[in-house]
Amino acid sequence: MKFKQEKLYYSIKEVAEMFDVNQSLLRYWEKEFPNIQPSKTAKGTRQYKKEDIDEIRLVHYLVKQKGLTLPGAKQKLKENRDSVIHTEEIVSRLRTIRAELADLKKAFEELDIEYEKIIKSKRS
Repeated sequence: MKFKQEKLYYSIKEVAEMFDVNQSLLRYWEKEFPNIQPSKTAKGTRQYKKEDIDEIRLVHYLVKQKGLTLPGAKQKLKENRDSVIHTEEIVSRLRTIRAELADLKKAFEELDIEYEKIIKSKRS
């Protein structure tokens, strides 16, 4: 999930791209989860704030990553909201660390290849 807090409001298209979901799914989740309440312009364009995106992140984590049904996700948020928030934050951090480690591994492998080339050229 790509989220950079640069703006006050995000369009439904931007939010859908952050979570790699369809815009229609976000509209559906709005109906199912009362904490997702983007404001709307006079023309009806949705404007998502950080709070809305945080709520979508929790729903996405429970439904798309943990595999819960919508009723299961609702129940989990109702019973253990703080625990869900804490767990999602940890999982998110671990995913970031994993990606950074994969990048480091790739960089070290590339350095190792270059090092081997240098060693071979010195032996010749």
